[in-house]
Amino acid sequence: MLRRLAATAILLAAASAARAGPQYVDATGYAASGHDVVAYFDLEQAPPGQSQPAPVRGRESITATYNGAVFAFASEENRDRFLADPEAFAPQFDGHCAYGVAVGGKVPGSPELWRIVDGKLYLNISRRVARTWEEDIPGYLEKASEEWPDLEPAAASADPVPRYRAVGPLSQ
Repeated sequence: MLRRLAATAILLAAASAARAGPQYVDATGYAASGHDVVAYFDLEQAPPGQSQPAPVRGRESITATYNGAVFAFASEENRDRFLADPEAFAPQFDGHCAYGVAVGGKVPGSPELWRIVDGKLYLNISRRVARTWEEDIPGYLEKASEEWPDLEPAAASADPVPRYRAVGPLSQ
């Protein structure tokens, strides 16, 4: 019985991994444009409608690979926290815009336009889109969760984030 349960769990995990779409990676070559996805959870969020604190840049010497992408971290401690539970820290919708997913598209998410909701990191593509998304986060998340199963297997967006330019290379 235990062998059968273990085999079923392994098959389910493999099937889930096979269905996962790739993480959005921009021209920096890193997920979240090289920002430390764990560090977002240590920042104090601004109320909806206000700009969030700037994300923390990762270091090219402290990385981990998850969902086909390289994530950079500001510290080894953050990398270790990520490796212990990557799903808890990786941006939702493979780093694509939460509002875009809600309206049926797979477009890039900007690491500067972030919000943590119910312990999950979400990104949006532009300030205008982020403001719209923040008007009804629960509603858009419900729509996005309905759309995502059909969108997830598609290729990651190859588009750049409008008006976003990563600030210099990652530090060593």
